Amino acid sequence: MITGETVAALVAAQFPQWRSLPVHPVLSHGTVNAIFRLGTDIMLRFPLRPSPAAAAELAAEQDHARMIGSPSPLGLGAPGPGYPGAWSAWRWIPGRPATPADAIAGDLAAYVQHLRALPTGGRTWNGRSRGGPLHLRDADVRQALAASTDLVDTARLAAVWQDSCAAPPHPGPDVWLHADLMPGNLLVRNGRLAAVIDLGTVCIGDPAVDLMPAWNLFPPAARAAYRAALTPDDAEWARGRGWALCQAIVALPYYLHTNPVMAGTARHTLAALVG
Repeated sequence: MITGETVAALVAAQFPQWRSLPVHPVLSHGTVNAIFRLGTDIMLRFPLRPSPAAAAELAAEQDHARMIGSPSPLGLGAPGPGYPGAWSAWRWIPGRPATPADAIAGDLAAYVQHLRALPTGGRTWNGRSRGGPLHLRDADVRQALAASTDLVDTARLAAVWQDSCAAPPHPGPDVWLHADLMPGNLLVRNGRLAAVIDLGTVCIGDPAVDLMPAWNLFPPAARAAYRAALTPDDAEWARGRGWALCQAIVALPYYLHTNPVMAGTARHTLAALVG
């Protein structure tokens, strides 16, 4: 695990203009990065599993932030003593993770509409990320359902999954997606959506993917408002249910004993899907 001392040394060597700023670790329930706050205005993200491919992925994430219009990317760090991979610097955005009590359906729908309107240059789903045909996730979902028989009503969830996979496929064109609109990635400040963070999953694909907050976050009235704002047809809504189920049922047994926040979000999502 990377330490604050290592982070301070990397910053001093690579960003000397920040070398006098104090470094503090930030408690995060995320599963991809270790987070540090540098001074009051900067956030540093260190992949928990650094790899040669990480540099390109982090650069792409900051490019996506600029494309979307976020002012937050500040630069990229390189491997150094004590840490073998690339890392990234971002502007600190005040806020807290969203909860079901937050009335942000309209704000989040506007963010999704902004993403969908960005030009794709004719590109389509990349064959790897979320956003492709839902049935390609069938084996993973059924394996996770089998592992969750003592945790949730898997019979009802299997019926939801079957209905989602039977929905007509996305007819195109593919659009830009955040693809991981989980409550922890939605920052709220003063009752409004302040920012959508963690852009490492941004990709092009089926717009149904970004309907997931309808079940992983919003109660029924806000779910209806979110649907009304984004106007999906019945097939897209059904695929959105499938994407929410896919994410949650895989996460539940995986994080059950290691990440109670992620497991709790999964339980909330699955209950909403059969409620």
